[in-house]
Amino acid sequence: MLISGRIALALIVAVTLLAFYGLIGFASEGPDWGLLNDSYFQQILWFSIKQAALSALLSLLLAWPLARALYYLPDVKGRPLFLSLCILCFVMPTLVLITGLVSLLGRNGLISPLLGEDWNLYGLNGILLAHIYLNMPFAVRGLLQQLNNIPDTSWKLAAQLKLSPLQRLITVEWPAIRSSVLMLGGFIFVLCFNSFAVVLALGGGPKATTLEVAIYQALKYDFNIPEALTLAWTQLLIAGGLFLMLTMKGSVGWLSADTASQQWTPRPRPISQNIYRLIYLLGWCLLLLPIVALFTGIDPDALQRFDLNQLIQPTLTSLVLALAAALLAISLSYLILQPLRRAIISGQYKRQILLEWLATHTLVAPAMVLSVGLYIFLLPRINPEQWGMIVVVLLNCVTLVPFALQQLKPRLIQFDQQYFQLCQSLKLTPAARLRIEWPFIRPVLLSSLALVLVLAIGDLAIFSIFGNQQWTTLPWLIYGYAGSYRISEAALASLVLLAICGVILWLFERYRTHANH
Repeated sequence: MLISGRIALALIVAVTLLAFYGLIGFASEGPDWGLLNDSYFQQILWFSIKQAALSALLSLLLAWPLARALYYLPDVKGRPLFLSLCILCFVMPTLVLITGLVSLLGRNGLISPLLGEDWNLYGLNGILLAHIYLNMPFAVRGLLQQLNNIPDTSWKLAAQLKLSPLQRLITVEWPAIRSSVLMLGGFIFVLCFNSFAVVLALGGGPKATTLEVAIYQALKYDFNIPEALTLAWTQLLIAGGLFLMLTMKGSVGWLSADTASQQWTPRPRPISQNIYRLIYLLGWCLLLLPIVALFTGIDPDALQRFDLNQLIQPTLTSLVLALAAALLAISLSYLILQPLRRAIISGQYKRQILLEWLATHTLVAPAMVLSVGLYIFLLPRINPEQWGMIVVVLLNCVTLVPFALQQLKPRLIQFDQQYFQLCQSLKLTPAARLRIEWPFIRPVLLSSLALVLVLAIGDLAIFSIFGNQQWTTLPWLIYGYAGSYRISEAALASLVLLAICGVILWLFERYRTHANH
């Protein structure tokens, strides 16, 4: 089992090394560093940073009052469902959201007439709206987790000292969330800086282009290898460097179980409770509006002319690719955890840190950067389009391993703490030990599979490099419909994709709850 774990780890590292080998240069063509002085490159870089910084700031500013409302209203109706909706919004395939926003705020959107003639969804407006929708739920859960960690004694002492609401905010709440605000903001910045589908669909032109989209255009439209390499290295150094600094300071457990019912919280005044309820209601409206708009975006006349068979092949392709990548990611994660568990048991701290970093290092490199590097490496050796499906599965698997590992690791360590000595004394074979482990880890294994399956099924960045029209996926089909203003078809396909993700996430929540108990 240990040997299998080392082989699995070597496979993950080998994919990254080959991608970086490709990034070094294509034959005699290396990166065009003269591009750094080009005004167009500087404009792209500045816009990438600006939109990511604004998205992170606005997501945090909107998430903070909503997290406080959920904290001070632990028994409010629909609270668990709202937190599940937050998970759905965060991992929702981006094209589903984009279609909902176009149906809601596009040229013929549901509420566009209320915004005036000057309103335009495409450009910075649409990018910020999409990023806020995707990342605010992540910030809500992260801030709520920190608020739930405030000890009862702090609130009781504040009550004895008769602190005002403002004083409680400054002396009790802010110290609890201060450390996580920078972490959350940094992670959201990296996510938005690496955003591809949102900018590709809602950018609206060269003035609203980010590095990820510019990499795709340089490689697939212009086939300008030196430009693509320069952009990819810039993307990697900025996003990867920032993410590396953040991971060294800790992680954000946005998928942690909600434990507010076990905490003692101060009871706000009636007027404050009403304000919190209003904020909570507005949170529901904000998250549900784009989803509801998908239904209103379907034109019955256009739907009658639409051949539903067009959805079957992309849906099946998406499910097959995502399931293959998710199963492979779960299998590799379990195998990689074997040498890691042995290092933890034997107290080899440095070895543990090294193994963990190697297993999760792909978080540092954006998927687009890995895709470009591997594409350039494979181009003179094989036909990337012919082998594209296999490469899509492999790259998706590599990018999913850190998420699967994060979910599986605590449960397996808990098993070792309780049963390792017993297994050793009984001299169990690996197969016998696996039979004992299975009932213990099955719920978290299934919930992890559901999570990575949702993440894989919404992939657009990797498919944009290696995919082709012969076996298009559902997200790419939605992008094609939305790009040609066939909003009814895009809305219908988005609802199909959203329904699939909703079912998978329901399984995730169900098995995660069993795992926590």
